[in-house]
Amino acid sequence: MVVPYPDLRAGQQITRGCAANAEYEVHLANEEENVYHPFASKMEWEVARWAKLRGLSSTALSDLLAIEGISECLSLSFKNANELNAIVDHGLPTGRPKFKHEQIVVAGEAFDIYYHDVIECVKSLYGDLDFTKYLAFAPERHYSDEDETIHLFHDMHTGKWWWDTQKKLDKDNPGGTIIPIIISSDKTQVTLFHNKSIYPVYLTIGNIPKEIRCMPSRGAHILLAYLPCTHLQHITNKASHRQTLANLYHACLHCVLAPLKSIGVDGLCMASGDGALRHCHPLFASFVGDYPEQLLVTGIKFGECPKCDVDTDDTGSNMAPFHLRNLTKVLDALAALDEGNLSFVCACAAAGIKPIVHPFWEDLPFTNIFRAITPDVLHQLYQGLIKHLLGAEIDARCHHLPPNHHIHLFSKGITCLSCISGTEHAQICRFLLGIVIGIHLPNNLNAGHLLQAVQGLLDFLYLAQYPCHSLESLQLLDDTLNLFHKNKDIFIDLGIRSNFNLPKLHAARHYSAMIMMFGMMDNYNTEYTERLHIDFTKDDYCATNHKDEFVQMTRWLERKEKIIRHDKYINWRCAVAKHPTAKAVSIDKLIEDYGATYFHEELARYITQLNHANDPIPLHSQTLDVLAQDVHFPFRTLPIFHRVKWLSVDARGHGDATATLDSVHARPQCNSESSLWPHHSDTALYRRYVSPPLFAKDGVTHIIFSLPSKSVPLLFSPTVKVPTHFAYIEWFEPFTSVPDRHHGLYKLS
Repeated sequence: MVVPYPDLRAGQQITRGCAANAEYEVHLANEEENVYHPFASKMEWEVARWAKLRGLSSTALSDLLAIEGISECLSLSFKNANELNAIVDHGLPTGRPKFKHEQIVVAGEAFDIYYHDVIECVKSLYGDLDFTKYLAFAPERHYSDEDETIHLFHDMHTGKWWWDTQKKLDKDNPGGTIIPIIISSDKTQVTLFHNKSIYPVYLTIGNIPKEIRCMPSRGAHILLAYLPCTHLQHITNKASHRQTLANLYHACLHCVLAPLKSIGVDGLCMASGDGALRHCHPLFASFVGDYPEQLLVTGIKFGECPKCDVDTDDTGSNMAPFHLRNLTKVLDALAALDEGNLSFVCACAAAGIKPIVHPFWEDLPFTNIFRAITPDVLHQLYQGLIKHLLGAEIDARCHHLPPNHHIHLFSKGITCLSCISGTEHAQICRFLLGIVIGIHLPNNLNAGHLLQAVQGLLDFLYLAQYPCHSLESLQLLDDTLNLFHKNKDIFIDLGIRSNFNLPKLHAARHYSAMIMMFGMMDNYNTEYTERLHIDFTKDDYCATNHKDEFVQMTRWLERKEKIIRHDKYINWRCAVAKHPTAKAVSIDKLIEDYGATYFHEELARYITQLNHANDPIPLHSQTLDVLAQDVHFPFRTLPIFHRVKWLSVDARGHGDATATLDSVHARPQCNSESSLWPHHSDTALYRRYVSPPLFAKDGVTHIIFSLPSKSVPLLFSPTVKVPTHFAYIEWFEPFTSVPDRHHGLYKLS
């Protein structure tokens, strides 16, 4: 049940302009009917795309093309990297806005900043044709029932922030389209030695569904700026050093985001990818970053919550009261800068913030920076809290975990690991509860409290990452957090922790409110922006000669974005086909290499059962076996798929063909140089639409296959609806009626 915003003018189209690809064709100036223009042929375009997108250095490309006969054999018009760069620079339209370079003066020293125009960045994302049919233009309220009692939250436009901000905007500018701007910043190291770091800032917009934004390959994020990364070694006083770094950060972002101050209120006409023009208001909505970045943005001291006024000694409590920090009081303190330094420092201390000179969010419209700080699943839960559960002696149990495509095996245990990544923490969480079941604790401590604490935190972790939440499931989220707090003292008794006064643990108390405010956690997960470092910083830096690197990095990135934009244009006019992994596998190999021992018998039984599904009297098992013996296969080989994917479909009903929600592998045994690798068959939970009508059952997937189209009419009667794909599954015993009362899991055999 979808309830639209009351004022139907919100997000409405004004008029229609030129579609994105049509406008691109105009700038392309292609007078000939050549899809690959300005490249002479498909071969030349493929070589250019490979050279620019696969990390090949300019020197390596020039050396390759210098080999006698290579350019002639491939019919290339360019003979070296410089000639290719000239075609890209002058022949292709701009993919994304060009970089600007300015100097910011802080504490009497000038610092270089390279950045995109923020409005042009927003236009680029908003006008991308790949996102057009998925964009949200107005806030909505979603319910799971017609009585509108069970409120649903998923994408950003279903949260309270968009609805409330639209009401504020409509007081002076009714009918506007809000573009929520999501900013993320994170310093990253680009060298293993010499400690060279880059400080990128990324931007995306909340109009794009989270299923698309969460995939870096879709290009829903754009590099907004490279901030100056300086150690300020000439400032020896630690307090002055920290304050200068904070002022530099805010001065740079103030310069980059300055256009939002006026355009956020007045708005401007902006075209989506289909050419539809709307009066848009780009507004800073949320900030994505880890705890140090959150403190840097808000100006809050270390150890405190960047969102609320909870006392530092109460961050480990689940009952301590708290309130969102008072923005009005903070802005009044910042305004005291005009009264002198001493008054400014005292006012900021009284307001609970550091004395930052003109933070970038100070004059942005409709912005409350303390509300804009979003939860961080990667650093707060995976790398923050889960590591505190790894003190028990559980290494020996890791050795006995069975192999699975989706679970990483830690053969040496997990308590000895250092520098654990978020991905490794996620893998540990998949089996952590299972391996602590039945563990014996020292001093006769109650293992039940350990199970309850681990279960509570893991349940909270996975519930927090649901793609959609209702008010009822949010209550379950809070209940699981309460379960952890009720039993967390077991870790103090075990000597793993001395207390739980952790800002990351306290942040979990804000999760429910933030989901209702901005939508689900995958709207603002730092895990996605961490992946962007590879595309926007590390690959860029590796392509330079490490001297005056930012000039080279920005030029390299501009060329790469031009190639990506041209690739989208070409794909718009071309199609791609898909094929099975193995086109023809014999039945004998299915039995021997894939472990499908009874494949012939079970497929014959399935065909017989499907052909007699509408019989008035159901077939008995013995009769089914007799009839199955008369089934003869008109084929000797079958097309086999080694993986089946389940695609993600969000609550709005749009599906993205490249968003894989989950997958199941079924690979055959294979011979290596020294040994025989056994077949790998994933375990999965399936829904069976048989009698009884619907129930879940667990099984091992050995084969995923399809039948030859010519064989289908020979095996099935014309009235039978034949599936396009089949799977050979070895079932486990049925689930028990209830899970184990101690840990909430089912045991299978």
